Order: sequence, then structure tokens, then C-alpha cells
Amino acid sequence: MDFPLFKTKLDNERKVFNLSDPSERWEYFHLKAGSEIEKLKLFLEKNSFVAYMVGKKNSGKGTYAKLFEEIFGTDHVAQVSIGDTVRKWSKIVLEEKDGKEKLLSALKKGRYRGYISEQEGIDRLLGRSMTTLLPSEFILCLLKAEIDVLGKKSLFIDGFPRGLDQISYSLFFRDLIGYRDDPDVFVLIDIPESVIGERMKWRRICPLCQTSRNLTLLPTTKIGFDDERQEFYLICDNPTCRGERMVAKEGADLGLEGLRERLDADAVLIKQAAELYGIPKIFLRNHLPSEKAEEFADNYEITPEYSYEWNKERREVKILEKAWVIDDDNNIPSVSLLAPPVAVSLIKQLARVLEL
Repeated sequence: MDFPLFKTKLDNERKVFNLSDPSERWEYFHLKAGSEIEKLKLFLEKNSFVAYMVGKKNSGKGTYAKLFEEIFGTDHVAQVSIGDTVRKWSKIVLEEKDGKEKLLSALKKGRYRGYISEQEGIDRLLGRSMTTLLPSEFILCLLKAEIDVLGKKSLFIDGFPRGLDQISYSLFFRDLIGYRDDPDVFVLIDIPESVIGERMKWRRICPLCQTSRNLTLLPTTKIGFDDERQEFYLICDNPTCRGERMVAKEGADLGLEGLRERLDADAVLIKQAAELYGIPKIFLRNHLPSEKAEEFADNYEITPEYSYEWNKERREVKILEKAWVIDDDNNIPSVSLLAPPVAVSLIKQLARVLEL
């Protein structure tokens, strides 16, 4: 399916922003989507929404949600990742003395009802049963336990729905978990697999705040060099974080073919979600045909490719930048957009969906 092109380029704009700098991002967002940001701020003071992020693995779901949080604040917005939730509970059960009791309590509080016992669900959660996945009922219960502690916030749900069987669950999600009468929306993300491959290989995550960046495509403002390993690394520059060294994402070394089954299933899921009636959709497009790039985006919004050199004498990193052109899934030469212009598209479309 073809996603519409979204124009972020403004007529007569002359300023060039460094979109890896949080302070410049703030000015950039207000220039590109200032009126929509103000409308959404007023909305979030008294209201909230639920957005389901639907896209292939490494399509930027978490990154776009984090940028939205950066603009509107964590007092009003929260990202809930199914993967992070499962990993968190696995760690609690494995590492805390009363971890299993905590999980059983959460399942009871979430009123778990399913076709496997709580104990079998815990066994699967810990990876003791590698042939079967956690059932949707178990995942929903964990998700409800996670959401219950957030209070009245707008939610970006990352990783649900994950399969075709969960599409129906998502349509009645608010009722299933008793989460108010918020407006809800599907956020569908289009990204070429060539971009996914590079994102997987070089993706880095802050272990503290979970901010996501990329060593070659979306670095932070601070780059370090590990003398012992002879490798460069990113230092988190999230204003609310404390500058932790970012690490590789779990499973980053699998490669595209190791994910072929999931990528194909995600493509079917996106198509199915796009065809649903009764729920608004936001279409986020990560890339532009090269021939359209100048018309629809500013040069600084287009993803460059970065490499680094280490100056041993000065003990400093030199950053090198060049153009990055990829073929999309239809073999059309394309450029990839940085995350902030895609977030601008999210903000503008969300304001329209909410009729602000």
C-alpha cells in the first residue's frame, strides 16, 4: 500500500536546525507545528488519547513516541512498550526474591482470564517454553498492570496489536482494560526494509531512559571513544537523563532475513489495520523519493550518514557526514527522513484527528 507524502518544508524558511540538539529541536518543532502544539497542549490539560503504533520492527515507533514526550512532557504522555513490559516482568521474577508473588498479584489485579494457568504464563514469560508465545489475554493483563500505575495520561502503545488475532482486541482496548473513554487512533508507519537493516545494525538505547538513537544515522550531540574496544559510542543527551552511555539494542545482530517471517506478518498487519472502519488512522512515512525530496523537505530534515575519526592527540572525536540514498521496497531511489520531521507529521495529523 502507498502512504501519502507529507510536506514539512515551509516557504521562505532560511534557518537550518541541528536536529540532534534537543534545544534546537524545540525551536524546530514550534516553527513547523507551533499552532498544533499549542492546541494539543490545551487538549492534554484536561483530556487524553490512546495511540496504537503499528509498524515493522525498527520502524521508529518508540522514537516517535519519545519525541512526542519530549515536546509535551511526561506528566501528560507515556509510552507503553509490550516488549519492555515483558522484559521488565521477566527481570522482576528472576532477580527479586518476591518477584513471582508480585507478578501473580499483578495478574490478579488485572483480573486475568485465559486458556493457560498463571504458572504456565510465567513459565512462558521466562522463556521456558520457546515454541509458543504469550497469549493475548496474558499480554493484556500485563499491559493493564503497567497502565494502572500511570494515572491519567495519553498513551502510545508500542507492540500492540502484534498479530492479526489482536486487531479485534485493539478495537475494544479501552473497554477491556477499563481505561476511560479516550479517543483512540492507529498510527501506521511506512519504512523501507533497507532502512530497517541499517537501523537494526547501528541502533543504540539509553539503559536509563530508553531513548533510542543510531550510531550512523541519528547520533546524539556527544560521541565517545572506547580505547579498550577501539569503538565509538553515543552518550545520551535526553535533557531529563544524566548522560548515560548508550548500548546496542537486544537482537540487533539478527539481520533482516532472521526477521523475514515477522516483517512479512507486520506488512499484513499494517494493511489490515489500514482497512478498518470506525477508528482514525495517522499515516507516517519515513522516506521520500529522491526526486521529490527538495519539494517536500528541507535538506537538514533528510537523514545523512555519519562516520567518525578519533584524534588521539587531542582526545576528541571528529564527525564526518555524507549523503545517504537508499532504494525503497519498490527499488525507487529514496532518501530517509530524520525522526523529527516524521514527528511533525504525527503532531499535525493527530491535531486534525482530534478535531482541534
